[in-house]
Parts: sequence; C-alpha cells; structure tokens
Amino acid sequence: MRARTIGRGAAIVLAGSVLLAACGGGDDDSSGGSQDADSITVWVVEDIADRVTAIEAIVDAFSQSSGVDVELVSVAENDFDQLVTSSAAAGDLPDVIGATSLAGVQSMAVNELLDTETPASIVDDLGEDTFAQAALELTRDGDTQLAVPSDGWPQLMVYRKDLFDAAGLEPPTTFDAITTAAETLDGDAVAGIAAPTIPGDAFTQQSFEYFALGNGCELVDDEGTVTLDSPECAETFDFYADLVRNYSVAGNQDVDTTRATYFAGQAAMVVWSSFILDELAGLRNDALPTCPECRADPTFLAQNSGVVTAVQGPSGDEPASYGEITSWVLTADSATDPASEFVQYVMSDGYVDWLAVAPEGRIPTRQGTADDPEEYVTAWEGLDAGVDTLAPLGDFYDAETLETVRTSAETIQRWGFEQGQGQLVGATLGELPVAAALNELVSGSGTGEEAAQQAQDAVAEIQQSLE
Repeated sequence: MRARTIGRGAAIVLAGSVLLAACGGGDDDSSGGSQDADSITVWVVEDIADRVTAIEAIVDAFSQSSGVDVELVSVAENDFDQLVTSSAAAGDLPDVIGATSLAGVQSMAVNELLDTETPASIVDDLGEDTFAQAALELTRDGDTQLAVPSDGWPQLMVYRKDLFDAAGLEPPTTFDAITTAAETLDGDAVAGIAAPTIPGDAFTQQSFEYFALGNGCELVDDEGTVTLDSPECAETFDFYADLVRNYSVAGNQDVDTTRATYFAGQAAMVVWSSFILDELAGLRNDALPTCPECRADPTFLAQNSGVVTAVQGPSGDEPASYGEITSWVLTADSATDPASEFVQYVMSDGYVDWLAVAPEGRIPTRQGTADDPEEYVTAWEGLDAGVDTLAPLGDFYDAETLETVRTSAETIQRWGFEQGQGQLVGATLGELPVAAALNELVSGSGTGEEAAQQAQDAVAEIQQSLE
C-alpha cells in the first residue's frame, strides 16, 4: 500500500465540501472514518518520507495478519488543527489518528471528536501496569482515558561530562548546580550554557517550562486559575534570566543556534530535546558536531556528554521534567472493532517497528509486557537511529545516559493538562506569552516578578477569550 499525504491544499478542498454538503450535494467519504468493519482510515501526523515508508510497512503487516484494509494518510504537523476542523465539519474524520500531540488530544476531546471509551479498554487489554503512569495521566481527563500514549520525547539538559569532571562539578540536576556549573565553566572560549530566548519561538517557552515544572511553577491551579504570578514562577524567571545574562552567548538564541553552539564546543550545557542524540553522535550530515576535537573523532561530544531529564529548583518539591507524549486516538464515529485491533497491534506486535521510525524521539511509553516488563525499553536501546548514517544509540552513549533517556516517559510533566486546561495550553503555544515575557526580561533590566506578572496578564487574557 502507499500512503496519501494531505496538507493545506486538501484542507481547502475539504472545507469546500462542507459547503456542498450544506447544499445537499457530495457524499464522498474517501478520507474519513469508515463504518466498514473490513477497512479503516488512519491518519498519522508525520510527513518525512522515510518515516512514512516505515509506517507503511507496519500497516501492511497489520493488514496481512488481520485482513483489515487500511488507508494510511500522512498529515503534516502544522496542518493538523486545520485538517481536523475542516474534516470534522465535513464528516470526514478518519477512524484512527497516530502521533497526536497532547494539545491535539485535548483539543479534539473538548470538541467531542474522540471515542472516549475504547482507549481505556485498549490500555486494560495491553496491561495498564505496562505503561508509564505519567503518560497515562497526561492523556486522561479526570478518570477518562482519552488516548493510548504511544511514545514521547523528553527535554534534556545536555552537559559536557569531561568539563564537569575536570572542575569537580556535580551533574546539573538542580538550579544551584546548574548556576554553579555555568559560573565555573563560563569563559572566553566556552559559555556556561546555551539557552533559547527568541520571543516567537515555542522552543523558548518549552525550555522555560522545563525549569518551571521543577520549581513548583504552574500555568494554572486545580481550579483552572492562572498562577504565573506566583513566587515560584518569579523565581524561575530570575533563574533563567541570570543564566542568559551572565553565562550564555551574546544575542538572541533559538533551537538551531543553541545546538550549533554546543556542537562547536562553545557551551558547557544546552537545553534540547532527545532529538539531539543522533545528531550529537554524527548521524545526520546537515547537523554534524564541529568542535575542534570532532574533526579527528566525530563522536567526541557524544562520548563526553551526559544528560539530565529531571531538574529541581529551590521551591520545587521534587525533580520534574518536560516533554511531549504522542498518542493514538480513535475518533467518535470510528469503526471501533478494527480501529481498536489496529491500535493494539501497533502497541504490541508492531510496537518495536513503530519506535524504530525515529528512536531518538520515540521513547517508549509502554515499557514491556506482563511476561517481559522491560521488553520494549530494552529493544529500544538496540534500534538504529540517525538520518544519513544509522547506528544504535548504544554505540555512542554509556548505559547511564541510555537509562536516563529510556525511562524519561515515567517523569514527564506538562503545564495544564492534568488540570484539564489543554485548550489553554494550545492557545498559549500559539501566542507564546511566556516566551515574550522571558525575552523582555533577559534583554532588559526588569525583575522576575515583573516578567511573571506580564505573563500572568497575557495568559489570563487568552483564557478569557476562550470562554
């Protein structure tokens, strides 16, 4: 089988079909959910060609074993919201959607587009205790399991173990340890840390949230009231600003420049997602390490870097980590039996192949089976990662680093989702008020308290607009 790709052009066609349907014309449901028990339509939020090809193979294997015909549709991440909206209006939603973000799950749930009964049955059949509990909690609304979490990626603090060891520094697991390391290692040739500051970049807001979660700074409380003006948030703003003003490289930084700085050997720490791991190992030609030592040994940085997932601030009760969990969802009008059978297959017989699509960014949320509790996390370590060169991450990273990454799904937290505020989270990621407040703070002479109040006012206004 071959996957179809739908994007903005398709969204326009679908939107047009809504008008036709309103006038009594058009009944084509070729891209939507099927009620035929022998066929289903599956969207997957992935449009990189080699990854889609790998997913096609998984779908083919399922069809051969089950007899269920699957139409696979590739969807670009940036087009997802628009396509869901237009397809829902046209009655053309698929049966199943894969690689759905937390915000996507919550948005579809708010708009009553999900089957909210079947995911719990799938999780129960597979074994709830075989999943990372944090991933299940993030994909619930109260006691309702909205989706089946398939994988995730953690935000990492990547650091130069060789420089830390030479200076006698502790790993950067706390605000104090991070600040001490940045101050100690910052110099003319090496910055203490590379951290993003661009106001219009979601990466800036994600990086702030990474630190905020470990310091007890939350977007909202259990009642849904915005709480960014809390002392914990003000403290986190001050912490971030201190790092950037005193120990980072000059100028605004973004997702590309922070990576480039660390890869050049010009930063002792960098905040990045686990997608950095294959690049750090020299497996992607357009993002190769360029440090002086890397010329003789392209794996130098990988061998001399450590990672931290969870960090803790002075006001935090325990270490916390930021990341994304992606899931399988069934739509409200899906053909339940074959759709459920498909998701169970991809989360069992096809699961290792699913993780293998991009191991550096698909950390298993299901660790194993009842018979072998670590089957999938163990298999993940041996999967080939990379783009232009393929090799297992275990060829480049020590056991401690791999253990930290592979268990990261157990500690991932996020603002707003457990409080049922996924719609607000999605809206803030669209407008990025926290990133704007942070940028003004690090670029000027304000205080964390002022930045926290600015973010508070902006998010409260966004929340009011959603009511």
